[in-house]
Amino acid sequence: MKKLHLLLLAVIIPLLMNSCNGSTNQNPAMSGASTVTAEEILGNPDYPAISYSGYRGISRDIQPTIPELKEDMKILSAMGIKIVRTYNVYLDAVPNLLQAISEMKEDDPDFEMYVMMGAWIDAKNAWTDEPERIRDEDHPRNPEEIDRAANLASQYPDIVKVIAVGNEAMVHWQEEYYVEPGIILKWVKNLQERKSNGELPEDLWITSSDNFASWGGGGEEYHKEDLDELIRMVDYISMHTYPMHDTHYNPDFWGVPEDEENLSDMEKIDAALDRSLDYAVSQYQSVVDYMKSLGVDKEVHIGETGWATISNEYYGPEGSRATDEYKMKMFHDMIREWSDENEVSVFYFEAFDEKWKDAENQLGSENHFGLINLQSEAKYVLWDEVDAGVFDGLTRDGMPITKTYDGDFDAMMEDVKVPPTEQEIEERLQSQSTN
Repeated sequence: MKKLHLLLLAVIIPLLMNSCNGSTNQNPAMSGASTVTAEEILGNPDYPAISYSGYRGISRDIQPTIPELKEDMKILSAMGIKIVRTYNVYLDAVPNLLQAISEMKEDDPDFEMYVMMGAWIDAKNAWTDEPERIRDEDHPRNPEEIDRAANLASQYPDIVKVIAVGNEAMVHWQEEYYVEPGIILKWVKNLQERKSNGELPEDLWITSSDNFASWGGGGEEYHKEDLDELIRMVDYISMHTYPMHDTHYNPDFWGVPEDEENLSDMEKIDAALDRSLDYAVSQYQSVVDYMKSLGVDKEVHIGETGWATISNEYYGPEGSRATDEYKMKMFHDMIREWSDENEVSVFYFEAFDEKWKDAENQLGSENHFGLINLQSEAKYVLWDEVDAGVFDGLTRDGMPITKTYDGDFDAMMEDVKVPPTEQEIEERLQSQSTN
């Protein structure tokens, strides 16, 4: 009899274990299971990505509330977004976002939203009255920022899948706060060591998110030993490319060349946008090429790209004539199509307009990169989703999601300007250089 009991136990216990563990055998991409990893998310067209910040006000003094963050996550989820990118943890917005997502997952186990969490990095003396920024020394807040990011990643391992050390923290035109690559390298190593000793999940990916030039795709002034070691140390490269900005700063690809002046206005616009995509892809490829020149072969994804819809300065009607809703939609759709075909994640910048970014000039381009504006109006890029009922029943700040221009295509197109001719660009650049 004792042998029979033992035999029965030998059969029943494995069955019970299999029953308890059955959910772990499901495809995480299909089940919404917490086992999905950065490796499975990045480069996967089933996990569209976007840059996100929930600030509604003229400054960041007022942090978005958890109900507001949940409201935003419902909107992004309805759009199919599965991973959002954030930028710092020293303010409460991101800890609150993680709590909001966690509560949403508790209410609905099938709800999926993951986070690429930024840890902000500054040079010593950044944002102070000190005359010199010390590029190879840390701002006093940097160690605290890394510690808080690590603690949040440990607290929410089912949500935080990537930590990005710094945002455009190595590119030299960020004069207020940029650091030498050695600073970023130090903190990436710190987080990788925490993974190795079990303080952080072993499948958490560590990177830095920076301009293409900072990753070696630009001039030789960026080609330093610390950068090369950083490339070897990160789990993947997150690079930025902004053709819209370079319609002013480097407009070789922009405008209407002489051999296109006989095209229709729409043909001129579409041709300039085609070149904009090629320009972005060429910057992406320049990073890949530099990485491979070091004998390194790892994933490269686009941590930021986007296209603003309003500008009263460099990119507007008196400048490069780049900003409007038609050009945003065309660039967005083209970069998404390219990224899906090439299995490259694009954290499109950004989900919602934010008016704190250029508080002194509300028509400044930095306030108008969102796919949805602060009146809860979906820009032209999302009009089809409004028509399809994607946002039915959803609100932002009590307002349903409607269309900009009341959905009037012709009215929207009245604000769409043809890019300047090559001669006009040359004259504008000469005028700026003499003023």
